[in-house]
Amino acid sequence: MAGNTRETIRGHDSDAPGAAAARAPIPVTTTPPRSRRWLAALLAASLLAPAAPLRAQNNLPALGDAATEDFGVNTERRVGEQIMREIRRDPAYLDDPLLLEYVQSLWAPLVAQSRRDGHITPEIDTRFAWETFLVRDRSVNAFALPGGYIGVHLGLIAITASRDELASVLAHELTHVTQRHIARGIASSKRQSMIGPAAMLIGIIAASRSSSVDAANAVIAGSRAGMIQGQLNFSRDMEREADRIGFQLMTGAGFAPSGMAGMFEKLDQASRLNDSGGYPYLRSHPLTSERIGEARSRLGTEQARPAPGPVGAGLEHTFAQARARVLMDTRVDALRRWQALDAPRSDLTAQQKLADLYSSALASALLRDADRADGALARLQSLLAESSRADAQGQRWATMLKGGAARAERRFRCGGGAQAAGRRHQPPRAADECRAGAHRCGR
Repeated sequence: MAGNTRETIRGHDSDAPGAAAARAPIPVTTTPPRSRRWLAALLAASLLAPAAPLRAQNNLPALGDAATEDFGVNTERRVGEQIMREIRRDPAYLDDPLLLEYVQSLWAPLVAQSRRDGHITPEIDTRFAWETFLVRDRSVNAFALPGGYIGVHLGLIAITASRDELASVLAHELTHVTQRHIARGIASSKRQSMIGPAAMLIGIIAASRSSSVDAANAVIAGSRAGMIQGQLNFSRDMEREADRIGFQLMTGAGFAPSGMAGMFEKLDQASRLNDSGGYPYLRSHPLTSERIGEARSRLGTEQARPAPGPVGAGLEHTFAQARARVLMDTRVDALRRWQALDAPRSDLTAQQKLADLYSSALASALLRDADRADGALARLQSLLAESSRADAQGQRWATMLKGGAARAERRFRCGGGAQAAGRRHQPPRAADECRAGAHRCGR
């Protein structure tokens, strides 16, 4: 993966206990966008909406109003489906059931709370997808698409110190969907220009995927850039609304209210110290001192209910964070760095050791180093058995990693990968496994 590599900031929560970055800083890169296909789909799909006549009024529809006819629910759904068809064909789209299940375990209670609070109307409840998906990208970002699709970059999961911080971002993006912010922005642009809808949609995705504001601006060049550029970012009113309702959703669903303030402070620190493109979330969601102050002020007025989900969710997040860090960059040199974390250390907490061993085992499995993966997994499971934080979810993540590593090794041996790696013959044991049945080799 090409790009200018740099270290993440020292001192933010990715260096907290359980984060391997304290020993091996995470390179946050400004990767070139892989979104040409997405942009083509946006251009075609957005034109499905009938053009509205020019109107004198230039203000956005009032927040909370019914969905505008300019970009109705059915149209938004069709646009979202077309975008997702292209995204699923993009190499950056990641189908990782374990990580997706974890993100979904945070997303589902937020959606349920939004229904209880009346933010999800019956119309959009049945028509929108309410689907999260993963993007293999080291930049810190999440974004809402038309029709209820939420994209989550692995880089975002990698820097969050807790499930509550990640849930705060999901709640914020969910509010952009339920309050029809994309549709309202498109309605405003259509009032100002016949080409507004296509330009704005393209700009939103370009800004979310690109490491450079200039790249997003180039997409909308020639389309009254001065006017459309202002539409790339959600308005301040929309951001405040997403913060306010998102906070209510996450606390109502049982997440700690400190999650949103903690996430804001982390992003603010990153933007001030070293953001040169690795935090595109800050461009599409400008973080003002007012937003940070409001998030902090809410901490004294809200109390979280008992958190939903399994006991020991903190350890589950530790493993999800470690998994995201490894999968977001699978180049050999990067995997070697994560693999090296299996070296014994006496100065680490138990949680840090667990995260390091998980990262090392996963990296070794991806490198087809079965012996080293098995060694890291054995130490991981032994440490889990001794740890006071041991729980069913932690054991499950370790067990699934072990099963995944074993399946990968069988596929490698049975599918000819051994020869590709320079071995002239399969080991007898691997050949026996292949003859035993296809289900043992590939599934």
